[in-house]
Amino acid sequence: MHMAFLCPVCEQQTQCECNDGTEVLNCDHCDWSRAIPEQTIQNGATHSCVACGCEDIWKQRDFPQWLGITIVAIAATLSTIAWAMYENIWALGILMVFGLLDYVFYAIMPDVLVCYRCRARYRQSTDEQSIPKFDHETAERYHQEEIRLGNSAKSPSSQ
Repeated sequence: MHMAFLCPVCEQQTQCECNDGTEVLNCDHCDWSRAIPEQTIQNGATHSCVACGCEDIWKQRDFPQWLGITIVAIAATLSTIAWAMYENIWALGILMVFGLLDYVFYAIMPDVLVCYRCRARYRQSTDEQSIPKFDHETAERYHQEEIRLGNSAKSPSSQ
């Protein structure tokens, strides 16, 4: 399974391959390392984050955001031009074609697993079917945890 994560020490993007025999996770840019518990990766699948140990991960489509934004921008521009030229059918047709293109991309893109806490991304995991999709309540819980820990680290009483 291919993994991409931000190093907690140097905050550099690091990529690596993790499999059942991987025992230690290392940063390529600094000397940070983390021992991987034995049962974290089984048969090429993980149900918890290898980078931070968080047990909450979600599944999403591995669709590049820049491509999605480009598709929407081109569709909006072309349909606006057609609408301004009083070609209403063409304007709606353009939007429908780009909507269909977006659906095709969504259907063919593989899934990627993402950690709620550290945003580590896992590609080519063998057991993506049992991982739930994004949950706003869980994401908010981790967001509030990040704020609380960030504020307590900066407060004068904690120093």
